Amino acid sequence: MDSTLAAVLASLTTGIYVLTVADAEHRHGMSSSWVTQVSGEPPLLMAAVDVGHFSGQVIAQTGAFGLNIVGHRSRHLEDYFLSAAARRPDNLDNVGYEISPRLGVPWLTDAAACVEARVVNSVVAGDHRLLIAEPVGVRVNRADRPLTSLDLDYIYLGGKTVLPRDRSGW
Repeated sequence: MDSTLAAVLASLTTGIYVLTVADAEHRHGMSSSWVTQVSGEPPLLMAAVDVGHFSGQVIAQTGAFGLNIVGHRSRHLEDYFLSAAARRPDNLDNVGYEISPRLGVPWLTDAAACVEARVVNSVVAGDHRLLIAEPVGVRVNRADRPLTSLDLDYIYLGGKTVLPRDRSGW
């Protein structure tokens, strides 16, 4: 990727989330920053998941995922789910969670808020699948300012591209 393009893409601010999935055998979470609301009526959100990621396979089977909003007091969630220790199918064994009431996805107890979402559409966009989802349940765990990409010392640009943040600007 061209360095100028990388710098410009790195300036797009995003929230920091943990996307969680569950099937009959696995409970899994992944760091996710490419998430946004895409419709007000009906309320819909979009999450991008790498086409080769384990979570994408589970979502294709179940049609559901949990979206856990990481706050400043739950920064440890982002640190864990971005780490090498979390790169395995069952990575919630050391993380507190409850199963959501409607869709049965993991809600992280340390997250600021949690959403259970049902996929209503998806489209492949390059190396990611864009999941359009309807929120069917929500829980607020604690008032906390959401963590954003500006709070991190690195920038995710897709694939394995995680770059240190250049705080000096372009």
